[in-house]
Amino acid sequence: MGEFTMPSLGADMDEGTLVEWLVEPGAPIRRGDPVAVVETAKSTIEVECFESGTMGRPLVEPGTTVPVGTPLALIETAAGTRGKAGKARKPRKEPQGPPAPERTRPAEPAEPVRTREPVASEAPGHGHVEAGPLIRHLAEEGGVDLAALRGSGPGGRVTRADIERAAAAAPTARTPTARAPRARVTPLARRRAAELGVDLSSVAGTGKDAAIRAEDVSRAASGLAGAPSPPPRTTAAVRASRPSEDQAPAMRRAIARLMSRANRDVPHYYLSTTVDMAVPMDWLHDRNRRSPMSERLLPAALLLKAAALAAHEVPELNGFWTDDRFTAGEGVHLGVAVSLRGGGLIAPVLRGADTLEVPALMSALKDLVSRARTGRLRGSEVSGATLTVTNLGDQGVETVFGVVHPPQVALVGFGRVVDRPWAVDGLLGVRPVVTVTLSADHRATDGAVGARYLTAVDRLLQNPEKL
Repeated sequence: MGEFTMPSLGADMDEGTLVEWLVEPGAPIRRGDPVAVVETAKSTIEVECFESGTMGRPLVEPGTTVPVGTPLALIETAAGTRGKAGKARKPRKEPQGPPAPERTRPAEPAEPVRTREPVASEAPGHGHVEAGPLIRHLAEEGGVDLAALRGSGPGGRVTRADIERAAAAAPTARTPTARAPRARVTPLARRRAAELGVDLSSVAGTGKDAAIRAEDVSRAASGLAGAPSPPPRTTAAVRASRPSEDQAPAMRRAIARLMSRANRDVPHYYLSTTVDMAVPMDWLHDRNRRSPMSERLLPAALLLKAAALAAHEVPELNGFWTDDRFTAGEGVHLGVAVSLRGGGLIAPVLRGADTLEVPALMSALKDLVSRARTGRLRGSEVSGATLTVTNLGDQGVETVFGVVHPPQVALVGFGRVVDRPWAVDGLLGVRPVVTVTLSADHRATDGAVGARYLTAVDRLLQNPEKL
């Protein structure tokens, strides 16, 4: 039995909010399958499982905020294995004796998740019935009397399906003491309600399953609570709106904390160089003329590939500073800074960027940017970057000096390709050039290493056909 835990999706992430489950209990899952949607201060991420098996019972309900490392659900794996998802341990040898009744007992949870041992209750007329904390909560919300319910699970255990069938079959037969279902409230909405003095019981939710969102609280606070509520949105629409509607303030605070720590703890040094782009731009124009519209490349693809190959050549800048020492990255995984609608940014990861052909890298970049701006990234795509690249050329910026994203040790910046007077072989002309900058951690390297990196970027760009 394994555990699916709240992952760490960045060095600045301490906690996350479970938004929804993508897999029902009992469904088969494979390593790498997305099983849940998690909301961080920066984005809404689809999180993959790192074990294959069967989805077990959930331990945390949607809308709950928990620390990184908290078990979210059980994963039923091969018999005899148990431990964290993706890190199964060898079975423990039990003392000899008569075989005990078969029973699965999950590992003890980290705070603040509720106790996971099933709670036994006596159901009159039906003998011994078991119902876990989640089932009891569902029964309470649905007005279902557990004492009058026969469980269909192993050993008479009450399942989620039992609760749903009972609630659907007798929606008006709730006991006088049963409480009405409680509205689901996102953590941000609850905080905003407290700040604005809004009574959540009077707010109509427009999120998934009528969940109350921060937008609903703001509408109520501004006197718009009586206005007709918009129709419920699809899950995709809700996710797409989050970065711009609900998460901007939290994202700015998260970025502020991380950048303050980086400026305080990382001794930066900065270098820049100007690269003649006449050869790569001529090659790019010639290739694009012969290619369908959907396969045409942007200069950003060449710049990213050159940055990745240069990191492979100068590995001292491709890795992490941890425990007072540098550790080289296993592969070149570029974090690409992407601005989000409504403000803020995120840096999804292009894995193995140095091994991708330029057209494949261009395709992967388009896909990442699109999903980053609609809240559809996966957990593996927002962590593990060995080097970050920021390109503000499309914003008209000619030079950008970034801040290193710890524990990385370097950040590469590209500006806009501009036409400038340029001397070649003693002759002055006008040529396209781009300013390339490097921000690096002086604990890991020095200016000489940084200079080698920028020189490698320049040399690689002069041979675009070999990228």
